[in-house]
Amino acid sequence: MQPYLELASPTITIPLSAGKLYRAAPANLLVTSESEAMASSMAYIAACAAALATLVVALLRWAYRWSHPKCRGRLPPGSMGVPLLGETMQFFAPNPSCDVSPFVKERVRRYGSIFKTSVVGRQVVVSADPDMNYFVFQQEGKLFESWYPDTFTEIFGRDNVGSLHGFMYKYLKTLVLRLYGQENLKAVLLAETDAACRRSLASWAAQPSVELKEGLSTMIFDLTAKKLIGYEPSKSSESLRKNFVAFIRGLISFPVNIPGTAYHECMEGRKKAMKVLRGMMKERMADPERRCDDFFDHVIQELRREKPLLTETIALDLMFVLLFASFETTALALTLGVKLLTENPKVVDALREEHDAIAKNRKDPDAPVTWAEYRSMTFTNQVIMEMVRLANIVPGIFRKALQDVEIKGYTIPAGWGVMVCPPAVHLNPDIYEDPLAFNPWRWQGKPEITGGTKHFMAFGGGLRFCVGTDLSRVLMATFIHTLVTKYSWRTVKGGNIVRTPGLSFPDGFHIQLFPRN
Repeated sequence: MQPYLELASPTITIPLSAGKLYRAAPANLLVTSESEAMASSMAYIAACAAALATLVVALLRWAYRWSHPKCRGRLPPGSMGVPLLGETMQFFAPNPSCDVSPFVKERVRRYGSIFKTSVVGRQVVVSADPDMNYFVFQQEGKLFESWYPDTFTEIFGRDNVGSLHGFMYKYLKTLVLRLYGQENLKAVLLAETDAACRRSLASWAAQPSVELKEGLSTMIFDLTAKKLIGYEPSKSSESLRKNFVAFIRGLISFPVNIPGTAYHECMEGRKKAMKVLRGMMKERMADPERRCDDFFDHVIQELRREKPLLTETIALDLMFVLLFASFETTALALTLGVKLLTENPKVVDALREEHDAIAKNRKDPDAPVTWAEYRSMTFTNQVIMEMVRLANIVPGIFRKALQDVEIKGYTIPAGWGVMVCPPAVHLNPDIYEDPLAFNPWRWQGKPEITGGTKHFMAFGGGLRFCVGTDLSRVLMATFIHTLVTKYSWRTVKGGNIVRTPGLSFPDGFHIQLFPRN
């Protein structure tokens, strides 16, 4: 039987092989199915297009809200940058000079001395205006409070002294001043800093060269860590020093916590340093008969009170911050200071004139520096002021608005950060003539600065003026005294600087010391 096609309605029979018949759908049903499939596809495409359009509109609205934040008044001019990232990349861009960072300089030129931006995910108003800076510092606890970006808080600890307010901050400040206040400086620390400077410089003079930043960091860390935690270089606490080196390298870096980044290394350094401190605390807490030999022992005593104001977390974060702040900032300022002295021999001559006169007035020229001698170092104090003005170790001081604040015709919304920018003030040609020049004589005849002012804030300002200021000045003065009276020096290599935005010496600063005739 031959295959055949039967074209009869209502079905089509298609014999394809012997004994097998297949029933095909009617032609009108095929057309209907194709139409339904096409309609379904079109509906799916339309739904996807609608969803995509909704997403695009939502993203555009979000991006618009990011770049145009809500404000009840008039926000300062500026740019919020790319959503989420803001202008973080520009903020951390390297700056190989002592000048104001390009990030601030370009925006001040474009927008004025007060501008808005976004850094590490936070909305911030940056101030290069001396009057606004002073106002912000004076309104601590009223309109503003101390605040730092989350990345800084992660590094320093959630309960670090910079994040505490009111009574607790004042209590901790009083506690720290037992160690760093003028009474203890006169009685103990002046002699100890003088001896440390003499030992270190004598040791360096016996070497072909010394990397000054590393040498100063070690010297000051050994000195201050002994007072803080009973540190001895030859004992197990040496690991703490190494962890702080790792911590410092990533302190002011791009906040990406991924293995291999400086920030990750910094966080790992913090973990290890805190582990050492916790071990020390546990050991001391278990020994109620232990004598008070250092500052940590006094902190432990506070924790043992019946109703202590401190918690263990606050105590550990306090010790961590003090160990860092006590040595790194002063070491950086002194390293840059010696570099500036090397480039300005007239300043060295003037320093030698002052310090040789001090030594000649002693019965024993090699006797330690006395408090009266330290207070008589007028030109040295001018040199130190000029060093820290140009060093600008702290590129920004952060506060947070507690409510909407009206100032200079602008509104700072509640919750926004404020970054006071000391370099923009210290290097302002309207305030300091030829601001990049190292000129200690510019301070001649001016009253001694004992707190932050509108035009000088190297040590902070307001209620949070740095409690270690007097110790830093004593350290710098005693180091300069021994350096210029006992030695001459020359640069071996390095000395170039980079700010990202914190100051660093990527190639170090190597010098060779010679006994002075």
